[in-house]
Amino acid sequence: MNILGISAFYHDSAACLIQEGQITAAAQEERFSRKKHDHSFPNGAIEYCLREGGIEPEDLDFVTFYDKPWIKFERLLETYLTFAPQGLRSFLIAMPLWLKEKLWMSDMIKRELEGYRGEVLHPEHHQSHAASAFFASPYERAAFITMDGVGEWATASWGTGAGNKIELKYELRFPHSLGLLYTAFTYYTGFRVNSGEYKVMGLAPYGEPKYVQTILDNIVDLKGDGSFQMDMSYFNYCQGLTMTSPKFHRLFGGDPRKPDSELTQKEMDLARSVQEVTEEVMLRWARHVKKETGEKNLCLAGGVALNCVGNGKILGENIFEDIWVQPAAGDAGGALGSALFTWYQHLNNPRSVPGNGRDLQRGSYLGPSWSTDEIERWLKEKEVPYHRHDPEEALDITADALADEKVVGFFNGRMEFGPRALGGRSIIGDARSPEMQRTMNLKIKYRESFRPFAPSVLVEDVSQYFEIDRPSPYMLLVAPVREERRKEMSEEQKTYFGIKKLNVSRSDIPAVTHVDYSARIQTVDKRDNPRYHALISKFKERTGYGVIVNTSFNVRGEPIVCSPKDAYRCFMRTEMEVLVLEDVILYKEEQLPLKDDEDWRRQYALD
Repeated sequence: MNILGISAFYHDSAACLIQEGQITAAAQEERFSRKKHDHSFPNGAIEYCLREGGIEPEDLDFVTFYDKPWIKFERLLETYLTFAPQGLRSFLIAMPLWLKEKLWMSDMIKRELEGYRGEVLHPEHHQSHAASAFFASPYERAAFITMDGVGEWATASWGTGAGNKIELKYELRFPHSLGLLYTAFTYYTGFRVNSGEYKVMGLAPYGEPKYVQTILDNIVDLKGDGSFQMDMSYFNYCQGLTMTSPKFHRLFGGDPRKPDSELTQKEMDLARSVQEVTEEVMLRWARHVKKETGEKNLCLAGGVALNCVGNGKILGENIFEDIWVQPAAGDAGGALGSALFTWYQHLNNPRSVPGNGRDLQRGSYLGPSWSTDEIERWLKEKEVPYHRHDPEEALDITADALADEKVVGFFNGRMEFGPRALGGRSIIGDARSPEMQRTMNLKIKYRESFRPFAPSVLVEDVSQYFEIDRPSPYMLLVAPVREERRKEMSEEQKTYFGIKKLNVSRSDIPAVTHVDYSARIQTVDKRDNPRYHALISKFKERTGYGVIVNTSFNVRGEPIVCSPKDAYRCFMRTEMEVLVLEDVILYKEEQLPLKDDEDWRRQYALD
């Protein structure tokens, strides 16, 4: 039984292949097209999934799309009619695409998948999110919460899962949306909608929550159970082409920050304020769902579930015994969820969890891989200087480079599914280095200096560094650095505010310690990624520390690298010093000096 799941046409299109109930492959389209957050039909991701599964379109039993286009179209029409004549420009932009393509999804899928003659199924958007959260989780039964911008009508939901069934018991409806509230502040603080929300989360600790009451008094009417209504006169997303209205701008004292202009204390305070409101909504939902369901465990999905600070607050409050967050929590994960929904709920196949706390995604290493032999052939063809080693020696050399505080591109095994790099396509460094965060942000990633980096830590050592007592394999939980590892601040340092806080070394692992002493943790288990675990273990042998810096293998504005070619391009365009491609190691000083991008592209034929 072969089931292909697809998500497309909003942001982060993706495809997933399930064979006999097991996840064979899953990937976002952006990794193949090289267009960040690519929302187009995922032909590249589909081609990869079918190739990984060894099948052709005619071998598929079901294709499933992650939402119901006709209901979404109904919501758009009703919204436009409600606000008419406002929104005419937005209506004229949206309608041709809907009438030409989006409404006829089943026809498009059959046209693109030449040879497929089967049925195309359409679970609801939040059913797909819920299925991705529960069916992939390590629990026999659990409660779930899904929160995002909007699906068809729902913007959030909760319910329960047991065995091979999920049941949605409540949904919050558009236009009231926690995801869209956060996105409105993302827009207002000058970051890109549907991609800059994590920057707002990273900026929040630099600010003060001075606007929390302003938000709750004017914009959001928050109830005790976490449900809420928003005063839509402060927003423009129902009828316009922007997120916020002039009334919103007056409330917060000015127009939105221009992208890439200087960040001020105001933006930091706004980020902190909307983050605290978001956390409070998430906590109230969690408490209410616990009360209503009585379940011990909680599963989370939807774009808001990528707010790892909020997830950490739910865990820290001990509302549930355990929580599990779908690593591809956003729309990309809808492809997986729709396929799992078809396998379990539509086809009524039995479900059993792997046991020992294991989930169905096995570390979410579900993308393509390249062997050392394939990599070496490509390097020889392009006449790129390299060194091949046996696997053990390659890891020893890499661990030495990390201990020498070099920045290393690490290309290892299958690519990750979801927005986080988890040691498959990562840039790594020494967490002990006070300069590593600044170096990586400004010389490697070419991004804002305030952005924090995550630690990859041996799962067996996590409690030695952080106040957390369980695995966090997907970098979706934030926890404090342990008190005994923190450094005492001077009286002068305690007076710092804003970005000046960044210059203070706060622990013995400063490169992964945020300004509020928190860290976004990835625990590394040798069962899921034995090579990455072995590398960190070797680093520990040299330094005594079983933790390193891990950030995604890309530069600002580009998707995470997929292929060796992508990795080499990123290596050459940054000040990264070492590139590890499986058992092959490249050093920057040995590469051919290039005069310009055109020369470089011609030499390596990378376009």
